[in-house]
Amino acid sequence: MLLSKRISVLSESLTIAISSKAKEMKAAGLDVISFSAGEPDFDTPEVIKNAVKSALDKGCGKYTAVPGTPEVLEAIATKLKRDNNLNYKPSQIITNVGAKHSLFNLFSCIINHGDEVIIPSPYWVSYPEIVKYCGGTPVIIETSEDNKFKLTASQIRSAITSKTRAIVLNSPSNPCGGVYSKAELEEIGKVLEGSDILVVSDEIYEKLTYSGEFIAAAAISDDMFKRTITINGLSKCGAMPGWRFGYMASSIDELNKALRKLQSQSTSNISSIVQAGAIPALLGEADADIEYMKSKFIERRDYAVKAINDIENLSVVCPDGAFYLFINCKNVEPDSMKFCQELLEKGLVATVPGVGFGMDGYFRVSFACDLDSLKRGIERIAEFVKNYKK
Repeated sequence: MLLSKRISVLSESLTIAISSKAKEMKAAGLDVISFSAGEPDFDTPEVIKNAVKSALDKGCGKYTAVPGTPEVLEAIATKLKRDNNLNYKPSQIITNVGAKHSLFNLFSCIINHGDEVIIPSPYWVSYPEIVKYCGGTPVIIETSEDNKFKLTASQIRSAITSKTRAIVLNSPSNPCGGVYSKAELEEIGKVLEGSDILVVSDEIYEKLTYSGEFIAAAAISDDMFKRTITINGLSKCGAMPGWRFGYMASSIDELNKALRKLQSQSTSNISSIVQAGAIPALLGEADADIEYMKSKFIERRDYAVKAINDIENLSVVCPDGAFYLFINCKNVEPDSMKFCQELLEKGLVATVPGVGFGMDGYFRVSFACDLDSLKRGIERIAEFVKNYKK
C-alpha cells in the first residue's frame, strides 16, 4: 500500500512501545515490574465520577459546541484565574482530546514548511514528532543536569533564527521533573520581547510541583501573556488519563478561530460526558484527592532518589515535580536503548531509554506505582547494574 510521505516522518512512541512490551511479558506469566507508565496509579476521584453519573442521569448525549460547553469553558477560565492569575475569557479556551491533541492542533495551525520550533532536550517524546509531521523543523537544545535540565535564556537567544516560530516549555517537565522559576521565565520573556515568537507552555503536571511555587509562563508579563499558548489538562493531576481531557488557552483571537475551524473538521467537540466530569476537578472539588496523591508521590520520590543514588555508577537529580526520575547510566552503559532492553529481558524491569527523550546515557523511571513495587524494582536495577557486562 502506498502511504503518504507525511506519515513516514513519524516514529512510534517509545514510551507506548515499552509499556506494550512489558504488558505482553506480564501476560506471558513473567513477573515484570513496570516503571514505564506515564499515568498516575490512583483512581479518578469520586467527585468526578459522581458528576458523570449525574450528567448521564440528566441526559448529556448530544453534541456540544466545538470548544466545549459554556459550563466547562467557564470552569477552565475560573481555574486559570484562581490557580495561575491568568485572565482568559471562555471564548479564548478550547477543550481537546487530551493535551497531546491540543499540541497537535496548535502546531497544525501555526507551522509552515521549514518553520523552526525550539525544543529543549530531554523532551516529551511527542513534541518533535508532531512538529515534523506538521512540516516544521525541531531545533533541539540539549540542557544540563547542572540546571535541572531546564532551557536557559542565553540558549534560546543563541538558537533563534529568522525561521523560529515557537518555543516549547514544559514545567514541571517530563522526563526530568524540572520546574521553571519566576526569575527563569522572566529572563526567557525578556529574550523574546520584540519578536513574534510564540511560547507553547505545556503545564500538564502543574499540580504535581513539590519544591517552590508553580508559575505559569503566561503570568510573567503582558508580553508573555500575549505570545503564550497555555496547554493543560486533567490526565496527570486529576488522575483522568483515559478520559482524554485537555485544553488550551490563548489571547490570540485569529489563532483561536483557526483552532476551532480545524477541530470542527476533525473531532468536533470532545466527549460531552468527559466535559461534565471535568468541571468539579477544574473548580477545585478534587483538590484534597490531588493533595493526597501528591503526598504519596513525594514519599516515593524521596525514597527512590536516595535508593538510586546509593547504586554505584548510577545517579539522579532530584525532580521538583511530575512523577519521573531521569537516571544517569553513562558509567554503566552509555547506550540507553541497550541498557533498557537488557534490563527488561534479564532484570524484568521496564524503563524507558533516554534516547527516546533526546538524551542518550539516561533512562526514565516512573514512580507512579506503589512503594513496595518501587522498592522491589530498584533492588532489581541494583542487582542488574552490579552484574552488568558491556
